[in-house]
Amino acid sequence: MDNQITIEVCNKEHIQTIVDGINHYNWSKVPALSSVWIPLEFMAKDSKSNVIGGILGGIGYWNGLEIKILWVDEAYRGKGIGTRLLQHAENFAHEKGAQVSMLDTFDFQAEGFYVKNGYKPIGELEGFPKGHKRIYFSKKLIDQRV
Repeated sequence: MDNQITIEVCNKEHIQTIVDGINHYNWSKVPALSSVWIPLEFMAKDSKSNVIGGILGGIGYWNGLEIKILWVDEAYRGKGIGTRLLQHAENFAHEKGAQVSMLDTFDFQAEGFYVKNGYKPIGELEGFPKGHKRIYFSKKLIDQRV
């Protein structure tokens, strides 16, 4: 190993170099179906225009919907808002060509919610955080509009 190698904090330019490096490698193995990350960022508002929930994610290079955050204000939980946000993002992604959705949650967050919405657990990380687990889910996307 080269003794002259250093480890340093990245700036934006370096982050782009790292992203470009992994993308170049990945695309040499499996060609991208999309050349860009397509953000999917939607919010729910109440009658007074207060944000009461939202979903943040996007469609990646191989046309998979990657959900990073889904949140509904505690006062509005159990009223179907999370399901509406999730289905809206899934439908939007499916229209753009996504065939699968993926996400993770913790056992104290929304494990049952995702199962109820058709997601299948594909992996778990026990003891993270301590006394809990992180669960990874996926779902094949189909057109849900009636």
